[in-house]
Amino acid sequence: MKKILFVLLVSIVGTGCFAQETIQLPVPQKEGGKPLMMTLNDRHSSRNFTAKDLTDQQLSDLLWAAWGINRPKEGKHTAPSSRNTQEMDVYITTSRGAFRYDPMGNTLIRITADDVRSSAGAQDFVKVAALNLVYVMDKKRTTPTKNETDRMVAASICTGAIVQNVYLWCASEDLGCVVRAMFDKDQLAKALKLSEDQVIIVTQTVGYLQ
Repeated sequence: MKKILFVLLVSIVGTGCFAQETIQLPVPQKEGGKPLMMTLNDRHSSRNFTAKDLTDQQLSDLLWAAWGINRPKEGKHTAPSSRNTQEMDVYITTSRGAFRYDPMGNTLIRITADDVRSSAGAQDFVKVAALNLVYVMDKKRTTPTKNETDRMVAASICTGAIVQNVYLWCASEDLGCVVRAMFDKDQLAKALKLSEDQVIIVTQTVGYLQ
């Protein structure tokens, strides 16, 4: 009996389930905010952030705007994906650790409790700002193709739509953000415990402005 329990425990730890924690986010607030044209006028990149954290409500609103489910019956998102493959995952790094966003459940699934924000980019502000969003393509959910470039183009278009959603939400909430390509992909993938089928497309920093 002891041997069976030991094997079961090793199996659970090996799959990462043993330390996994799920945080339920508040229901996203879908009303209010600035008018669209004003938001477009205010949209810009920022690189000077304070260390103030976002609230759970802000996280919920931000992540829903980025890649949330806006048509529950169809399971479709606030950003488009080619052939509705929905190959993208949104990860975040914060002072409380790193998480994967589950849009269906509106939850955060903890990857690590360590503050790995510094792994998300080369600039100093990356480890200070409230969070970094990391946009990850899962090859297992992409449309099979002989041309790897086609798969990357489709994922990049989807990511671009998500990035702009975040820019507009931040402009509406008077928060700063900037999309970034300066980061060590291998280091960040290791920090987020990504598989070989998961490819980081780009990152985006969000936070309060100085």
